[in-house]
Amino acid sequence: MPSRKPSSSSKPPKSISLKGTAAEDCILWLEDARVTDVPRVGGKNASLGEMIANLSGVGVRVPGGFATTSQAYRYFVAHNGLDEIIRVQTTALAKGKAPLSTVGKTIRAAFLKATMPKDLGKVIAGAYRELGTREGMRKPDVAVRSSATAEDLPDASFAGQQESYLNICGKDALLEHVRKCYASLFTDRAITYRNNNGFDHLDVALSVGVQRMVRSDTGAAGVMFSIDTETGFPDVVLLTGAWGLGEAVVQGIADPDEFMVFKPLLENKALSPIVERSLGTKEKKLVYAEGGKKPTKWLKTKAKERARFTVSNEEVLQLARWAVTIEQHYGCPMDIEWAKDGNTGELAIVQARPETVQSRAEASGLKTFHVTNQGKKLTSGLAVGSGAAVGKVINLASPQEIDRFEDGAILVTSITDPDWVPIMKRASAIVTDHGGRTSHAAIVSRELGLTAIVGCHDATTTLTTGTKITASCAEGDEGHVYEGYADIDVRDLSLDNMPETRTKLMLNMATPSAALRWWRLPADGIGLARLEFVINNIIKVHPLALTRFDEVKDKQARKEIEKITRGYAKKTDYFVDTLAAGVARLAASQYPSPVIVRMSDFKSNEYAELVGGRQFEPKEENPMIGWRGASRYYSDDYSDGFALECAALAKVRKEMGFTNVVVMIPFCRTLEEADAVLDTMASRGLVRGEDGLEVYVMCEVPSNVILADEFSKRFDGFSIGSNDLTQLTLGVDRDSARLAHLFDEENPAVKRMIENVISTAHRFDRKVGLCGQGPSDKPGFAAFLVENSIDSMSVTPDSFLRTKQAIARAEAGQDKAAMSVTGR
Repeated sequence: MPSRKPSSSSKPPKSISLKGTAAEDCILWLEDARVTDVPRVGGKNASLGEMIANLSGVGVRVPGGFATTSQAYRYFVAHNGLDEIIRVQTTALAKGKAPLSTVGKTIRAAFLKATMPKDLGKVIAGAYRELGTREGMRKPDVAVRSSATAEDLPDASFAGQQESYLNICGKDALLEHVRKCYASLFTDRAITYRNNNGFDHLDVALSVGVQRMVRSDTGAAGVMFSIDTETGFPDVVLLTGAWGLGEAVVQGIADPDEFMVFKPLLENKALSPIVERSLGTKEKKLVYAEGGKKPTKWLKTKAKERARFTVSNEEVLQLARWAVTIEQHYGCPMDIEWAKDGNTGELAIVQARPETVQSRAEASGLKTFHVTNQGKKLTSGLAVGSGAAVGKVINLASPQEIDRFEDGAILVTSITDPDWVPIMKRASAIVTDHGGRTSHAAIVSRELGLTAIVGCHDATTTLTTGTKITASCAEGDEGHVYEGYADIDVRDLSLDNMPETRTKLMLNMATPSAALRWWRLPADGIGLARLEFVINNIIKVHPLALTRFDEVKDKQARKEIEKITRGYAKKTDYFVDTLAAGVARLAASQYPSPVIVRMSDFKSNEYAELVGGRQFEPKEENPMIGWRGASRYYSDDYSDGFALECAALAKVRKEMGFTNVVVMIPFCRTLEEADAVLDTMASRGLVRGEDGLEVYVMCEVPSNVILADEFSKRFDGFSIGSNDLTQLTLGVDRDSARLAHLFDEENPAVKRMIENVISTAHRFDRKVGLCGQGPSDKPGFAAFLVENSIDSMSVTPDSFLRTKQAIARAEAGQDKAAMSVTGR
């Protein structure tokens, strides 16, 4: 392992000769390398060898090759007298006698002018010929990658400080690019990185990996993490992919396809636990250049390439299984690069290194960000992290414009690479036109703890230097840039000393995008997940505008629906797949604890606001007690829309494997309506009791309480909707400001209703929960529910701690009273 402290006495040998030295001292075949060989071949090459040796037997494919060793690098340096140049220049930099740009340029120029020792060149050329023999070709095309001996270590991240070259063919080209790799050990960013991390420039050496190319130039490539990069949720694989060579994804030049796979269900190959599929724009791809000075070139992708996914579901699942295998072997979350050969269809792993951000995050607390009083929304992209920041825009085209940047400003640019890091470190947030969650900008922003929004497409044209903005990643997967400075409330939620309670405490979840952020909370599941939030925020199209698209009269709506559903042969598949993915993500966040999913409960005026919805919705005087909830599901006027909801839930449970999903029916007014809904669900593949399916009913209409015994025969549990139950018990419009003083869920009449439904349901061995903010806002109300032995409460994540504490106090008081009565 390299020294972490600079030492003026640490010097390489004055002279290294290959004479009398075995060739293997300068060349190590990847299959012979192990993780213990980091000092010889660097982290990247050591990891490749580790996988070839240990994981090929279980099906993980890693292209073969060889690595030059640190011994070869030191021989090259000594042969050309470069050690003195390195020492003089880096000492001048340390003493402030020379600027970084001059030092780096001088050292790199010396490397590029240096000659390859004949004996070392002969050894490398011989290994290249041997690789060609192994691969059955005279001059194999290879990837030539730098692997520094201080790179890819668990406590020294920011990999990628040195260069890599793709599609290198022929002995002379290989030797030239080995020299280029050696020179890249002294890029400005690499010098800065070593200074910041305490590595002596003369202690660090560089190995060059020479690996058979996977022809992803005709196929696809990307990056995957065996952990969620935004939240640290350990049970998913996040996979991104774009057409062509992998640099398009790594550099953030192409906005990639994105997939998320739930790991615990991967072993069952009959299931397809892909909880997210997002189609990227993939505007450019890197391919082989035929002739010319450069081995690769950038091309614009074709429309048909942009409109389809780079890999099939089966390939996503295979790659995810490999990610799990690699993670299990290394014993830590991993950052992995993959490639697909477009000629053969072969999938391969081309790099793997430990993930260094979320896997080391503090697990004992959570920060929550609430953004209010936002200005006009200026642009949106993918959210990196869950924070928010305000600042003045500095729009830069190149890292050479560093002198224009101001500390604490928000960096706006097209894409970033390692040369941008010195600027990124001074920014309060970063906004880019291009890139996905595994791009350079996203990875480094996580390393630095910065708020970042990537892949906005129009950030550099919309956000001008000097504009005051708010960058918010606090609203889910999508990040937003707002005009002006919004109010940002930051709260710490400590998980230390969380009390244990008999009463279960569950979460209310509005959108799937936020679900994984709260996985560290010791919740007992999700007590209320509303389908209408997924439909409204993600799907955006009225279900009947999809099932009856030919009837849609609004030309603008038809055009918008065509755009939204692009890539789907059947428009209804878009609804089913998107809704299923949203529900599955919710289910994954709490698996195997129950996740209670309420079927859609839009009111007619809300449904009408969906794309294409107006012509399918009646105009009602009082939608709050109109055509909503259960009354829609069996109606001929909506049953084909409800069929899509059922198909999505059936897919989640049967195809994806999330049997922890509980279905809940809202606003079910009568017993006859309950029977009609259950029959309709059964005809659509959701049979109560089949494969353990439980069906709950919302208790929000007085008839649900009065006939709780009969509803108990039809449903497996009740969830008390305190807002509607209060409204209908007291006859008070819950949205009326004039009557707000009368709306009180602690009113004796409402409490009597709650007492009755709990006691009746328990007589029939049915569970009862309450979803609402009452218990968190009113400790006395929580105590009342505990006294009546409610089974669970469900609250928003940010009120989880105080509700848990209120429940614990209520239970402690109840226990104390019981002890007093019994005389214990």
